[in-house]
Amino acid sequence: PYASSSTPADHPPCTHSSLPIWTPPLPMSSVKKAVQALLAYTKTKDKTDELLLNENENVYLMVTVWKIPPQEQVIKIPLPHGIRPETSEVCLFTKDEPELSAEQTENLYKKLLIQNGITNISQIISYKTLKKEYKPFEAKRRLLNRFDLFLADDRIRRLLPSHIGKHFYQSKKAPLSVNLKAKNLAKELNKHIQGTILPVTNKGCCYTARVGHTGMKADELLENVTVAAEVISNKLPKNWKNIKVLHLKTLKSVALPIFNSYISNLDELDKQPSLHQKGVQVKTSY
Repeated sequence: PYASSSTPADHPPCTHSSLPIWTPPLPMSSVKKAVQALLAYTKTKDKTDELLLNENENVYLMVTVWKIPPQEQVIKIPLPHGIRPETSEVCLFTKDEPELSAEQTENLYKKLLIQNGITNISQIISYKTLKKEYKPFEAKRRLLNRFDLFLADDRIRRLLPSHIGKHFYQSKKAPLSVNLKAKNLAKELNKHIQGTILPVTNKGCCYTARVGHTGMKADELLENVTVAAEVISNKLPKNWKNIKVLHLKTLKSVALPIFNSYISNLDELDKQPSLHQKGVQVKTSY
């Protein structure tokens, strides 16, 4: 999108080589410049491409690591500002209650949500209903496409993969585990609905988390990015020293760098105990 023939104003205000080296917290000046550049660029594209009114682009935080971890993980990231519009469709999978039919179980949990003031769950599907009504591939595909987010009672989370199929995981819509017995149920559900995740694989060095959209205020995006970076740096194997580069981007923009680390971080990682069990080689990204 930033063509080489464009004017200087079209280009991101910071370059990879000019970025400050990060020792937590993340340098706010770099993030602020990138956020402002993305929002300004999106406004320009909205006019030139004649996009539909209120059409916002998602903003992503791209994380590149030095050492590829030996095991996959999903990092859950609570955000200060919600990234999903109120119209988002959310589905909740629940366990079956003893001596209750599927319909009675679903009604029970609907009442529980209402009692806790939770109104952003679009549909409740009991485990029994999932097994019976969503067994055919086409039914699974329709279910996947109907909802923006899936939550699952943590008591049945391990049972779901064989019933929902691999496409949920390939589409990065794997159900997020929630505790329906939590004392503050609204807080428990909302932190997942308005939060985000970073899927970390052991097959590559670059991972992506959605941290906002271009309809948000710059300050809101700024806070989301800095909180996400801090959570990720604490939960990644080897923590922040394993982070090589951080970028911000939308689907249609170039990736704007907001942080890059010294090569000395890699040297330190090489001296530290391995990320893996003995005998398993860990890949390094360059």
